[in-house]
Amino acid sequence: MKLYTRTGDDGSTGLFGGDRVSKHNIRVVAYGHADETNASIGMCVSCCGPNDDRIREILLSLQSRLFDLGADLATPADSVHADKVTRLSQSMVEQMERWIDEVDDDNAPMTSFVLPGGCELASRLHLSRTISRRCERSMIELRESEEVNVHAMVWVNRLSDLLFAMARAANRLHGVDDVPWHPAG
Repeated sequence: MKLYTRTGDDGSTGLFGGDRVSKHNIRVVAYGHADETNASIGMCVSCCGPNDDRIREILLSLQSRLFDLGADLATPADSVHADKVTRLSQSMVEQMERWIDEVDDDNAPMTSFVLPGGCELASRLHLSRTISRRCERSMIELRESEEVNVHAMVWVNRLSDLLFAMARAANRLHGVDDVPWHPAG
């Protein structure tokens, strides 16, 4: 099978189920942002070192779930193929919450907002967090006109929390202090 199909040369793309829509359709934007989040997490995985085994393990699981999210978003609920995709579920949300608790458990209590940054892994995790928020915003926009899996909405909201906790954990594991925000004045 060739990598290129030429079917999108006119600015359209196919949803799972056959419908063709513009590449700037909000559904396409939403699953594109899920893909972008996934790619940014891949950049995080690539700089995990020996101290980051658990973070790497969780990130790889997140990447698989982000593929599920992309399929979920690419397949409208009324699609003829709706039953062929894995939809994000309540159990996946609960797993996300367990990971947040696990990762954040050894982090120092927050006494102020922290600036995104620190060690390289933390900086990349913070960037992934902001990209995941963009994904969430596009999903909210999609929800204004079409049905969106409620568990997917909650899951992607928790994703940014987990990435924040991971960024703080990465700094801790690498002996780098979080940098507190100092408001003007």
